Amino acid sequence: MKSNKQQPTTNNRQHTDSPTVSELGEQSLLAIVQGFCSFDVVGDDGALLAVEGRQSLVVTSDTLVDGVHFSDRTTPPFTVGWRAATANLSDLAAMGASPLALTVSLGLPSDLPVAWLKELYRGLRDCCTNAIFPQSTPPTASIIGGDLCRSPTLTIAITALGQVPPHQAIRRHTAKPGDLFVVTGTHGGSRAGLELLLHPEQGASLSVEERERLIKAHQTPNPRFDAISTLWGLNPPSNVAGMDSSDGLADAVIQICRASGVGAKLFQEAIPFPLGLEKFVSLEKAWDWIFYGGEDFELVLCLPPDIAQGLVEQLAGDAAIIGEVTTELDVVLDNEQKLTLTQGFQHF
Repeated sequence: MKSNKQQPTTNNRQHTDSPTVSELGEQSLLAIVQGFCSFDVVGDDGALLAVEGRQSLVVTSDTLVDGVHFSDRTTPPFTVGWRAATANLSDLAAMGASPLALTVSLGLPSDLPVAWLKELYRGLRDCCTNAIFPQSTPPTASIIGGDLCRSPTLTIAITALGQVPPHQAIRRHTAKPGDLFVVTGTHGGSRAGLELLLHPEQGASLSVEERERLIKAHQTPNPRFDAISTLWGLNPPSNVAGMDSSDGLADAVIQICRASGVGAKLFQEAIPFPLGLEKFVSLEKAWDWIFYGGEDFELVLCLPPDIAQGLVEQLAGDAAIIGEVTTELDVVLDNEQKLTLTQGFQHF
């Protein structure tokens, strides 16, 4: 999985009314998880998927590890599943693709309660069903199988499959000087929500709505397929550049610029703030979380000015034009502060 802050672990998975995965056994576990899958494609050694003609298949994988990407203190099993699905589906949206299916492979401690596992799958399924998808695509991405094994550490590995017409595939290396940077929403909210979950006593100045929105940004973010659907309705040129911001806004801008051999000038006043963030932490900390907090799962796109303006107007909300692509190789904020990747989370 793309990075997240290290999270402390607790041992709160004590469902006294639930058998453990070891007590239930592999075949019974498979029967449970297959109940969450698309019934007509599981049961063989592989899944058969029909891909429409003149489409490219998009494949992406992420891994979540207990204590690194989630913990019981901040992420109930339902939201572990939802976030795991979003992390993968967001990669499909970032490629301009429509979702097809997910496979889910699990490393399970033998004493994990089955009730926890069921909630995990409910979160995976509900995200696939209820997250925002384009009207022109099916409303769900099916869970089509995966694998189970015993592991001392709870691990979730997901592969997501999608499809996209080749000329509509969004890549990182096609940004051009004169393009404008568009964000589909705010950044920093997920990091703020994590802090509120780790330290519930904080945020006394926040309203109930502000607190709930920040926590929701962390626990149940949505992949932005709605933005992709809106973008295609504007008939943009081929070779749109972009990616998702799961590793932070600064990371997305820098990665696009590196891949494209260009630079960027960002306009600080144009970057939208999550509701309540400026009341929760200092301005310096807020900007740090906006640029480097990660896991907001918005899209960062480079578009010609007219398309950029049209997309922002149609998305409304917190979508914004935040900068421009330049011929210089640096990524700077208002021509002064240089942004780097060293402040963001790195696994190693």
